Amino acid sequence: MTKDIIDPRALDRLAEAAISVGLNLQEGQDLVLTAPVAAMPLVRRIAAAAYRAGAGVVTPILSDEELTLARYRNGHDASFDKAPKWLLDGMAAAFEGGAARMAIVGDDPMLLADEDPDKVARAGKANSIAYRPALEHIANFRINWTILSYPTASWAKRMFPDLPEDAAVANLAEAIFAASRVMGDDPVAAWKAHNAALRTRTEWLNGQRFDALHFTGPGTDLKVGLADGHEWHGGASTAQNGVLCNPNMPTEEVFTTPHAARVEGHVRSTKPLSHQGSLIDEIEVRFDGGKITEARASKGEAVLLKLLDTDEGARRLGEVALVPHSSPISQSGLLFYNTLFDENAACHIALGQCYSKCFLDGASLSEDQVTAQGGNSSMIHVDWMIGGAETDIDGLKPDGSRVPVFRKGEWAS
Repeated sequence: MTKDIIDPRALDRLAEAAISVGLNLQEGQDLVLTAPVAAMPLVRRIAAAAYRAGAGVVTPILSDEELTLARYRNGHDASFDKAPKWLLDGMAAAFEGGAARMAIVGDDPMLLADEDPDKVARAGKANSIAYRPALEHIANFRINWTILSYPTASWAKRMFPDLPEDAAVANLAEAIFAASRVMGDDPVAAWKAHNAALRTRTEWLNGQRFDALHFTGPGTDLKVGLADGHEWHGGASTAQNGVLCNPNMPTEEVFTTPHAARVEGHVRSTKPLSHQGSLIDEIEVRFDGGKITEARASKGEAVLLKLLDTDEGARRLGEVALVPHSSPISQSGLLFYNTLFDENAACHIALGQCYSKCFLDGASLSEDQVTAQGGNSSMIHVDWMIGGAETDIDGLKPDGSRVPVFRKGEWAS
């Protein structure tokens, strides 16, 4: 692959935006960064940008697709119930000490599609258990953190299988840079305007104080009760450490916490879900009393069912998010096989752990208080898409009155 396939200037802008907008890294703050080895051109640029911003120490933790496959193809059975707890405890300790968190994603999203789904599920569960102390800092928004992407060859070939590798990578790079708002000369200004637009939406939703949202569309009739004292967020938010950051690059969503016990009805996915190397398509579930009681999928059903059995909270919702069908990622017509992008193409819900920041005065609430107000707890947080051009959403007030929120996949006002 020639060095000019991925525009180095756009990579520079992405690195600068990730540090200044995504993380808003503070002078003297350490940074824990995870990334695939293939993303080293971006990792190096981010490290340089971080040190220019005054970072303390940048610590990269790298993964490799071939090493991952080596485990599944050669590991003994007991290997799949283990995780590097010592490393994940170290990450939790770093976050406890004030370090920021950045994740660069880019591995082949279907890397494990041909591996034993039982082993994939067991390894995922073991990692989720070991990662929980570190995840709490993310889920509770105690630190500034962000996720972004790099156009690796394996991911690009997955998205564009009929193109030569160079062309596939170039297409994916252009899509990532456009969605991440770094194509122009001033990404910081572009992100400022985008955050302001998302803030307008969250302010309207927070002013409505809806009791529930009612989703209708093909295969969907779902009432999602909202947690007591819920709060809508979107775009830039202030972490408990006082740092304003953009957790996702890109982002098109506004989101809040559902009430774990007040979800009723049935819903059908509108886009495939890529989860731990497997594609789960045409998901259909039924909720009773907030819990999924029936679930099926035309593809990847065994993986879905194992995911739902991760723990008690895996069958309940931790997030509901609104994204118009006209979002740039939706209009690109691309399936990224990557939740960071695909969730920003459609309204979605998330199984599992809620975000405590999505409550009024969330930073001051204990875990028991979050639970009492309807927040869900789980080792997982998995988003899947339920919105599209035919999706209608009504906001339900406590008195039973309805307010149009979405009509045919777009904001009603």
